[in-house]
Amino acid sequence: MQGSICAGDFQGTHVLRFHGDVRVGQCASLDAYCDRMVQDPAFHAVVVDLQSTENLDSTTLGCLARLSIRVKKLNQRVPTLICDSDNLHRVLSSMGFQDVFMIVDRAAYDALSLPALPKGIELPAGTDLAMESTRARVIAAHKQLMTMNERNEETFKDLVAALEQEDCEQQVGERADVSKAEV
Repeated sequence: MQGSICAGDFQGTHVLRFHGDVRVGQCASLDAYCDRMVQDPAFHAVVVDLQSTENLDSTTLGCLARLSIRVKKLNQRVPTLICDSDNLHRVLSSMGFQDVFMIVDRAAYDALSLPALPKGIELPAGTDLAMESTRARVIAAHKQLMTMNERNEETFKDLVAALEQEDCEQQVGERADVSKAEV
């Protein structure tokens, strides 16, 4: 099932509800929404709802980690993440998400007497598919994951190095093209 992200808020509590297989194509919209969300003067909390999620790719996980760190800096609390899937919970735990989110299942969320999750609007997918911006987003997301623990650093260091090398080679190639055009 192709993935999607819905977003909504109620009295400063924002909800990001992930559905299906969420991948890098949704990350530009996710990042843009999160930027607006944390700048909202009424913002005070975010809940990430993964109840309908089948899979999150590593770029999406990196975007979520970056969001959590921004939120914690802003209001000294980690966001809540609702996850009922044992498979997703294993992935989140292996990546160190228990350090940057309060991970609960739906029953625990309901028991905490937290706000009802509002219905949201679907964030558009694939609004920024330019190779340069996608590569930069993937690099930033994976660098964020690398800061979370040594295992992540070891897992993603070669990918980040390869992407950064591609980025440098592309920039050198673009400069050479500009120089040729000027001659």
